[in-house]
Amino acid sequence: MAQPIPIPRPARPLPRVLDLFCCAGGAGMGYARAGFVVDGVDIADRPNYPFPYHRGDALDRLATLISTGEIAAYTLVHASPPCQDKCSLTVGTNRSRGWGGRHEDLVAPTRALLDETGLPYVIEQPNGRAEIRKDLTLYGEMFGLGVIRHRNFELGRWSAPRPEHLAHRGRVRGYRHGRLYDGPYVAAYGNGGGKPSVAELQAAMGIDWTDVREELIEAIPPAYSQWIGAQFLTTEGRAAA
Repeated sequence: MAQPIPIPRPARPLPRVLDLFCCAGGAGMGYARAGFVVDGVDIADRPNYPFPYHRGDALDRLATLISTGEIAAYTLVHASPPCQDKCSLTVGTNRSRGWGGRHEDLVAPTRALLDETGLPYVIEQPNGRAEIRKDLTLYGEMFGLGVIRHRNFELGRWSAPRPEHLAHRGRVRGYRHGRLYDGPYVAAYGNGGGKPSVAELQAAMGIDWTDVREELIEAIPPAYSQWIGAQFLTTEGRAAA
C-alpha cells in the first residue's frame, strides 16, 4: 500500500530581537548564538556591528516602531542604555573629584517605551546605582571568561532562574594605588597601567569581530546574552505577564 505523501508544514519563523544602544554587538552576538535574528540601533556609526542596524537615536527609533506597528515583528527587546551616570566607577570618581550631573541617565525613559511595546524585554546595566530590578546578575566566571565584568539585568514581562554566583578565583590583573597585582582576570576598562592589550581583551571576553578598544571595554561578553536568550527560548518566560 502506498504511503501517504506528507503535507509540508510552514517553517516556524525565527525569534527576532531588537538590540537597542547596540554599540559593537556584544549583546547582539549572544542572542544570535542563542537562535535569534538580530537588528541593532545605535546613535554612533558602528561599522563593526555584525548584524543589520539602524543608525539613529535608539528611543526615537523605538517610538517609531511602536507608532507604526512594526514593533510586532519582534519577539524580544534588549536595551543597554548609557550607564555612566550611575555606574560604580563613575559614581566613585565623581564623588572624589566633585563632579556630578554630567552624564545622562536614560534607564527610566527606556523602560517607559519598552512597557509600551507590550513585548518581553531586557534592560542591562553595570553594577552601580542604576534604578533597575536586578532580576539577574551575570559575570565572567560563570562562563569561564577572563573578565569579571558584573552586569545586572531587569526582565520585563518574563522571568528566568537566577544562576549560582560563583566565587572569584583571584584578582583582576593591573595596578591598584601604585602596586601591580597579578590574577586570572583582565581589566576591561580604561587605558592605564597594567591594562590588557586588545588581543587579550578579545580573548577574555569572547569577542573577535572588533579590535576597537573603546568598543571592547563598553561591550558585554556575548556569553551573557546567549545564556539569557537560551533561557527565554527554553522556559515559559516568554508567556509570563
